[in-house]
Amino acid sequence: MQEPDIYHNLANSLRATLGVLELDKTSPLYRDAVSICDYLENPIFRIAVFGPFNYGKSTLLNALLGQRTLPIDLIPTTGAAIHVRYGSDLHTRITLIDGKEISENGTDILKQFAILDGDRRMRDDVINVEVFCPHPFLQTGVELLDLPGTDDREAQDVLVRDQLITADLVVQVLDARKLMTLGERENLRDWLMDRGIKTVVFVANFLNLLEPDDQKQVYNRLLFVAESFRSELPNNISNLYRVDALPALRARLKGDTAAAQTTGLAMFESALQSIVVTKEKNLSIRFPRVELIANQVKQAGEVKVQAIATELSTAEEKNKAKFEIKQKAQKLIKKGFAASVSDFQSWLYLPKLIDRYKLEIAGELQQGTFSTWEQGVFKEAIAQHQDGIIKWVHQACEFFDCDRPTDLVIPFPTQPEVVLPQPPPQQSTSKSSGSVTPVAIATGLGWMLGGPVGAAVVGGATYLFNKNSSDSEPPKSSVSYLDQVVQAYAEAAEVYLTRFSTEAFSALQQYEQLAEKVINTNLSEDPLRMTIHHHQLQLLQTLLDTLNYELESAKLKFGC
Repeated sequence: MQEPDIYHNLANSLRATLGVLELDKTSPLYRDAVSICDYLENPIFRIAVFGPFNYGKSTLLNALLGQRTLPIDLIPTTGAAIHVRYGSDLHTRITLIDGKEISENGTDILKQFAILDGDRRMRDDVINVEVFCPHPFLQTGVELLDLPGTDDREAQDVLVRDQLITADLVVQVLDARKLMTLGERENLRDWLMDRGIKTVVFVANFLNLLEPDDQKQVYNRLLFVAESFRSELPNNISNLYRVDALPALRARLKGDTAAAQTTGLAMFESALQSIVVTKEKNLSIRFPRVELIANQVKQAGEVKVQAIATELSTAEEKNKAKFEIKQKAQKLIKKGFAASVSDFQSWLYLPKLIDRYKLEIAGELQQGTFSTWEQGVFKEAIAQHQDGIIKWVHQACEFFDCDRPTDLVIPFPTQPEVVLPQPPPQQSTSKSSGSVTPVAIATGLGWMLGGPVGAAVVGGATYLFNKNSSDSEPPKSSVSYLDQVVQAYAEAAEVYLTRFSTEAFSALQQYEQLAEKVINTNLSEDPLRMTIHHHQLQLLQTLLDTLNYELESAKLKFGC
């Protein structure tokens, strides 16, 4: 496998892992990882020039290019990362955040889009600045990156830090008048060394402004400091050069080669060309920083894996406890429902119904108050059983989060019709006494048939008896008739109860079928949320394994 393929696979693996990690897009790790992916897939050898503002970075680059390509002034002006690449003619391309591109010949447009505003702030609508220049050094596949000055604004420092991770070679510009400040050393450690960026060359500017004796002393001190940050360069190439940037630019603009030689520019150019030739053939220089960022991504992934696993374990424990509670509840609901149904079935058992309500219904029918009794006493007794059964189903619906079925409805038959027998014909006594008094025989009949219907029946069975008669027994025909009336009401009551029991049992059976579907809900121990966590955990572990494999493959390839 070729080196570009290894880096391409590693970049793809990093991007896929980032997508699952859901890191804050403003976090340093996210920005570094995205930048390193772009860096891995970019075949251009990038040389980034950075340092505090007003150290002459743009002037140094203009001297290298031999023309005023980049904006320079007495005050620091660079307000964007300017990528200088090869082009057949000098022109500039600006890409705005809305996707619009502005392309013009020359570099005058940089003054509008790539310099700091009056408040020394960068423009926030520019995402990329490219300058194309016909210089032979760039034609070899080299890109120069002019970065804003550090130690000025936080936003500029963030931009510089993000861009440095994508450089194959970093040129740190130093001010010979200030040696190396503590802030510069911290930036070297935090922005470069700690991020695996070890190929660093130092350029001392403004040394020409010092006295000759001071120049030698300062250079030696700078050399000692630079050696403590020794970059991964061949032994025959130094990592510290003196370049008087402004005199070098002036000499180049005038075409004065001899004057340019005295500025140290030629030696620095030669060193850059040698480094590019050496490093371009060995893309393994990229691996240390890639490995560092990839390992940080892996660590973040492992932390997330642990967090998901812990959350999943907690959720599973809660789900198990909840499942057990549901199981117990389901058993209780089943038992309660079955008991309530059994009680109602027992109550509906026809012999019991007849034994309890037959005479009562017969009396209500005789009194003409059956409807009131049915909708009152009888319906209330049924409602108690209905409510007891429905209660368990409603509890099941709430507990198992399902829709309620239609409630149990017990139908009532139509009011029974009583067919009374024809009353017997009236009879008279043959006693000799002339004193005869009509008497309504209420004995027995009045006790059994009270009320208006009873009175009518009695009226139909009125007989005349001599009140002095010693025979007080009613005729046998009268007693037989009374039995028939009582039997008619009893039969009507029994027919009503029989129909009621049959229809109620049928309604109850239908409701049981609906209720069983709710009460016997299939309980699951793995709800959707937990399933998502399982998939997320499995995906992240797979991506981390793939990332680790790609890292190990690259390490073997580069002999690290």
